[in-house]
Amino acid sequence: MDAYLHETYPLHKAAFLNDIQGLSLLMSEGGCDVDKQDPHGNTPLHIAVMKGHDHMTNLLLSKNCQVKIKNIHGWSPLMEAVSVGNRTVIANLLKKLKYQAREHLTTRKPHLMKVLGQLDDFYMEIKWDFQSWVPLLSRVLPSDTCKIYKHGTALRMDTTLVDFNDRSWERGDISFIYNPHVEHLKQHLVVLDNKLKKYQRMKGSEIQRDLEEEVDVLMSTDIVSAQMSTKPITFERTISGWFFRAEKSDVVGNFTANYYNIDNLVLISKKRREHLTAEDIKKNKTYLQSLTNGKHINDDELKSMTHRTSLPPPVRKEVTWEEYINTPPSQYIHLGRPMDSKCTRRTFKAGVALSPEFPLGVKTLIDILEVIAPIKHMSKMRKFCEYKMPPGFPVRLEIPLLPTITAKVTFQKFQWCNNLSMKFFRIPRSYTEDPNRFPEL
Repeated sequence: MDAYLHETYPLHKAAFLNDIQGLSLLMSEGGCDVDKQDPHGNTPLHIAVMKGHDHMTNLLLSKNCQVKIKNIHGWSPLMEAVSVGNRTVIANLLKKLKYQAREHLTTRKPHLMKVLGQLDDFYMEIKWDFQSWVPLLSRVLPSDTCKIYKHGTALRMDTTLVDFNDRSWERGDISFIYNPHVEHLKQHLVVLDNKLKKYQRMKGSEIQRDLEEEVDVLMSTDIVSAQMSTKPITFERTISGWFFRAEKSDVVGNFTANYYNIDNLVLISKKRREHLTAEDIKKNKTYLQSLTNGKHINDDELKSMTHRTSLPPPVRKEVTWEEYINTPPSQYIHLGRPMDSKCTRRTFKAGVALSPEFPLGVKTLIDILEVIAPIKHMSKMRKFCEYKMPPGFPVRLEIPLLPTITAKVTFQKFQWCNNLSMKFFRIPRSYTEDPNRFPEL
């Protein structure tokens, strides 16, 4: 253990050296943060994955190391695993990521129950208008109105947009129901397909076939990291009028709101493809062109990924622990497969309308969105609302979802209710369970 005595990052060094016994002893002594990030933002799990130390990776996962933590360059351990290309490691990290997401919601349940229990019952409508600077794409982008109902500690959200990503979107008539009192389900969050009259519980354990399909998709597509610039985002009052210029205020829904321009909103999008073949790159380019030209990609095309085998281990640059840890972050030494990366930056013209009259607070909205975060654009909205904004509730805001797509979100209706029945928050008896109806959830 003397080798780690004066180390600032002893777990990182043990992971780097593949010293399983040393890491186990360090962990047993306590006092070590298994998710601590080194100057490059890497956790011990990042290092073990990039170095191809599979047993060390499994040991760290058994200690519940967080899979979603990104380093200063925007890469998570799962993304690095996709680059290295060991199929088993990718599957293990993906499984742990899903487990940790469910675990987080479970630990937050008492807080969410308290928040919902203190609120009166209500009904709320959120309208989404999707826009793009790509002309043809704008014509085919969907719009959606989400209807959210709250009764006691139960929530229900009705929506027509099932899934949305950079390749396709799926229309439907679905409902998310969060009802912590339905104990016999053993799962409080369920999704209803109201057209097919089927329901799916949010999976407590992954069906192996679904997991394998997700691994195939990860191994055959670009590794993408999109994040907002770390520059401080600023809000300035919007000025309107030609001759008599004044700060803009207007009525949004039933609420008077003050408009602000959001400055320094920059989306940094990074892509890596060192793990892809020339055929993969060509196929992905065809998908992207089809979407840009307004052609909807059908599910069969998206599921045409063949079973991917593990890649040969990468040829890594010989680096010592001292060289790695002492290298300035600006000269980052990547420990995995040599990167083939591309970075784009896009500045968004965004705005927000804030109303001091809206009955909910922003923190309460964030809690509500946390429950229904499985819908991807809801998750983005929640993150956006976490930015420190001027006083008021964001009754209208613009959110960059993807490098080419922005959403304008409007809270167009809110009303307190005293006539909602708990029956509305339960699965109808005529519905049958289909555990694979929404494979992405």
